[in-house]
Amino acid sequence: MINLFKSSKVSSLQKKYDKLMKEAYDLSKSNPEESLRKQKQAQEVQREIIAKPL
Repeated sequence: MINLFKSSKVSSLQKKYDKLMKEAYDLSKSNPEESLRKQKQAQEVQREIIAKPL
């Protein structure tokens, strides 16, 4: 049962990462600085995903 919660945590982090990357892509042409901020946030989320043990 604990495993179920871990995978859902990783899943929610993956969704957050995907959302941030989509926002960064959408902003890339209209507001490059904000796009870079979103990319940095996405990178932090990605580090959290990698740090989670399976």
